[in-house]
Amino acid sequence: MTRTWLVVLGVAAGASLALPAAPAAAHNSLTGSDPQNGARLAAAPKRVELRFLATPKEATTKVTVTGPDNVAAGGAPTFSGKRVSVPFTPGAAGLYIVTYQLASDDGHPVKGEIRFTLTTGTPAEPPSASAAPSSAAPTTAPASTAAGSPSAGSPSPASPSPAAAGDDDGGTGWLWTVAPVVVLGLLLVGALVLRRRATRR
Repeated sequence: MTRTWLVVLGVAAGASLALPAAPAAAHNSLTGSDPQNGARLAAAPKRVELRFLATPKEATTKVTVTGPDNVAAGGAPTFSGKRVSVPFTPGAAGLYIVTYQLASDDGHPVKGEIRFTLTTGTPAEPPSASAAPSSAAPTTAPASTAAGSPSAGSPSPASPSPAAAGDDDGGTGWLWTVAPVVVLGLLLVGALVLRRRATRR
């Protein structure tokens, strides 16, 4: 009888260890990006790429890229397996934020962001010739500020901060840790009671 209960305890322990793996496998998450989170770049990338644990669905995936002053700097995403790419349009030097939102196979929404900094930006566009009055005398134009040089009007690069974790297990994650312990405790108590009864007989 004791050997039988030991076998039952072993099977229960193995099953309890395997239970948390099922929901975790269905839950998607970000595994990497290019540029990496917190990167400082002197040259702007042509695109921003996100890599996920599971293949994201086009219908439920949204990726946006914003630059300094909340200016949009991305386009429509393209999908290739577990990778999502967004064309990047650089603007002024500063902090760029890439936010993503998608749904896992278990229906749980996944949100997050990565941040990187451009240390150089595109030069300002010259003023239109039609804006100057025709009767004004020609004047010497001021020397344009070189791209990347510090000036009072250009925003200073912001320090990158870690990506905000968007995953939320809904407060039920502790059940998968406590349940196996409770089951093992009940089985162990039952085995001890049966062993004492067998000894008394």
